[in-house]
Amino acid sequence: MYDPRQIIIRPVVSEKSMDLMEGQNKYTFEVLKTATKPQIARAVEEIFDVEVIKVNTMNVAGKPRRVRMALGKTRNWKKAIVTLAAGDSIELFSS
Repeated sequence: MYDPRQIIIRPVVSEKSMDLMEGQNKYTFEVLKTATKPQIARAVEEIFDVEVIKVNTMNVAGKPRRVRMALGKTRNWKKAIVTLAAGDSIELFSS
């Protein structure tokens, strides 16, 4: 069994994720690759003390990158979009 702080790695900060936060009460996180939807929901509920309604997950493929002559790619990771109950919110940023 994983600790909730091992499952939730970091919040994803982008224009799209900020729009989802304000408009639809959905929060986006980078999560452990092996985490399941129930584990993610439980971890968010324990860490932030909110009620989770729904969890959508997706595997994000790494993008090809080049450093001088060497070809490589960024790492693969898993993203979770968590929908919260109507009255709940997560204060990710102080401002």
